[in-house]
Amino acid sequence: MPDFCLESQIGGPACGLDEAGRGPIAGPVVAACVLIAPEARGLPLWAAVDDSKRLPEKRREALAAEIRACALWGLGSASVAEIDALNIFRATFLAMARAVHAMSPPPGAVALVDGNRVPEAFPVSARAVVRGDSVSVSIAAASILAKVARDEIMRALAREHPEYGWERNAGYPTPAHLAALARHGPTPHHRISFAPVKKALATHGGAGYIAGA
Repeated sequence: MPDFCLESQIGGPACGLDEAGRGPIAGPVVAACVLIAPEARGLPLWAAVDDSKRLPEKRREALAAEIRACALWGLGSASVAEIDALNIFRATFLAMARAVHAMSPPPGAVALVDGNRVPEAFPVSARAVVRGDSVSVSIAAASILAKVARDEIMRALAREHPEYGWERNAGYPTPAHLAALARHGPTPHHRISFAPVKKALATHGGAGYIAGA
């Protein structure tokens, strides 16, 4: 289970950063930044916080509401157009930078970033933490906020394009999603730089697709 050891080692303001949506073939990538004040680290809430992928949907949503009430936080995203223009890794770092700006970190804040790389020219000092959402409560909390926020976006997009099942697959390339993509072709919310979408776009000749719509 994640704990506050890394945050304590920082010796100053420490925030966790994580993303949701690097792997999907549709929808934006969303990042969250969470800073838990030292005086709030004893709250019972944090004992329940874990990597968002390990938590049931309803539990994630309940925890997200509690996290937002007890911590300083910010969300950022990068659009499908930005993902296709920059590549998913650079777009993820862009979303993370936007999340940090949205949170308005205090002076001297250090970001604990889930993964093995840190962004260049980042708004705050950053440290990469491999499998960070299993190690740091702040990163795990960020993973929950990012996942819940992105799932909400994908449910809204699913109402526009119900045939792709985004309310269930969140844009990931599940067999049902790929079958719908092959049948109907891509939407403006699909990432054309990703191979399955590129293939479907070629097959359908771009019918129904308007870049940047």
